[in-house]
Order: sequence, then C-alpha cells, then structure tokens
Amino acid sequence: MAADPEVVTLATLRDWTLPEPGQGKDARGRVLVAGGSRSSSGAVRLAGEAALRAGAGKLRIATVESATAVLGLVLPECATVPLAATADGHVDPEAAPLLVDECAGVDALLLGPGLTGRDQAVRLVGDVLAAIRTPVVIDALASAFLTAVPDGARHLEGQAVLTVNTTELAKTDGCSEDAARDEGLAAVAARVAARCGVVVLHGGTEKHVVTPDGDAWVVRGGGPGLGVSGSGDVQAGLVTGLLARGAEPAQAAVWGAFLHAQAGERLSGRVGQVGFLASELPGEVPYVLDLVR
Repeated sequence: MAADPEVVTLATLRDWTLPEPGQGKDARGRVLVAGGSRSSSGAVRLAGEAALRAGAGKLRIATVESATAVLGLVLPECATVPLAATADGHVDPEAAPLLVDECAGVDALLLGPGLTGRDQAVRLVGDVLAAIRTPVVIDALASAFLTAVPDGARHLEGQAVLTVNTTELAKTDGCSEDAARDEGLAAVAARVAARCGVVVLHGGTEKHVVTPDGDAWVVRGGGPGLGVSGSGDVQAGLVTGLLARGAEPAQAAVWGAFLHAQAGERLSGRVGQVGFLASELPGEVPYVLDLVR
C-alpha cells in the first residue's frame, strides 16, 4: 500500500533539484526512443522532441524504415535508426539485437511510443529488456510485456519507469478498467509498482507517481486539453530526457509529470482549455524548467 501521496508544488521541486546540465550535448545525456509503426510514426517524433526540450543533449530515434526519411526532416535534431517492419507494418521483433546494440551508446531508453501489434511488442520489449542495464521508460503498448512477465524489469534494479494510461494500467494489473476505477487508480498503480519493481506514472489532470517501496506523489493540473492524441508520448519523452540528464527514476517521473501538467496549463491559458495539440506541449517545457529553477 502506498503512503499518502505528497502533493507536488514548486517548492517540492526546488528542494529536489535536477542534476546540473553539462556544457556539451554529450554531457547532457543521450536518449534513444524506440517505437512507432507504419500507421503511427508521429509518436516517436513527439517523444523525441520532448526529451530534448527536457534538456537531453543527443537524440536517436529507432522506428520502421519507411518513417525515417520524413522523421529526419520534421525533427532534424535527431539521428534515425531504421528498423525492419512486419508485413502488417509493426516493428519486427527481430530488430531487438540492433536496439540492444544502440543502447550501449545512450544514457536512457524509451520503449513503446507508437508501437502496434501486441504479440510483436511483447517479444520485442522482452528481448531488449533482457539484454540491457540502461535506465528505461516503458510506455504505452510496451507495458504489455509486464502484463505477460511482471518480473521482466526487476533485473534493472529500480532503473525503470512505467508510463501508462488507465487502460494500460488496468491491463498490467490484470483487472478490468472498471474494477481499477472502483478500487482507486492510485492503489492499482501502487500494486503494479510493487509487483513489477518499477516506478509507475499514471494519470491525466491528476497524475500519480508511485515507487516499488510505496513512496507516492500526486501532480495536479493541466486541464482537459491534455486529453489529446500524443499527449502521453510527450510525457514519456520528458521523463526519458530527465533520466538521461542523470535524474533518478522517481525524480524523473515526478518532474516529468509536473512539466507536462504545467505545459498544459500554459497552453490552456493562451489557446483554450481544449483544442491545443500535443505537438505544442514540448515548446512550453523550457519556460517551466526555468520557472522552477
């Protein structure tokens, strides 16, 4: 059972400062984002930009080969790693060894944004996680691996964050979404964190972060506009960028949740409560970082 959560404020973060950014791009951390598919190539772009906006210095994006040329144009700051695709357009699980090799040169890995094909995702994620010790964010459909193998990230010894929506959280716990809501999503997140040995970040306008030991925080804000396609990809990218900078997993999750919420608040005030795009969120993040400092 998680402790009563601490409500995150500016004072919370000012007392829990991030590692100082280095002077060069290598010193600020290297990120690998792995995901996407033929039908959902935008997710990795959103996550990758968010990682850079959180202060990471270098970015590589691994996704299906058909998407890499356009990705290099819309996000010229990234290097691309083309991955083979299945006939249905999913990332081919046979790409796992290539991703493992890529992890040798990065400080944080994001697995999952835009992945499609549950069976393919479970196999890909399982093969990658089994072979790495890199701090990792497990996002979206990549969570299906922990549903199938709850202990699958324990060898990372706490260096893993699970970022999920309500449906994914319930599936990871092995219950229905209605049952998870009836019990309380914070309690379900705490159970998943303890069983899987990962930090869990879940939620929308009220986000919960829970560690395997039961430490808990709640981040409020952002408004209904955060409930838009791609918003979760941005949040996962923020957490990954902070991990790459040297933040511990719980700190990266709490700070990432706060940056995401405050970016939503800024856009709600300037654009409207709904109608802003997930692609507009990352641009707000540097201001929020400076506000906290």
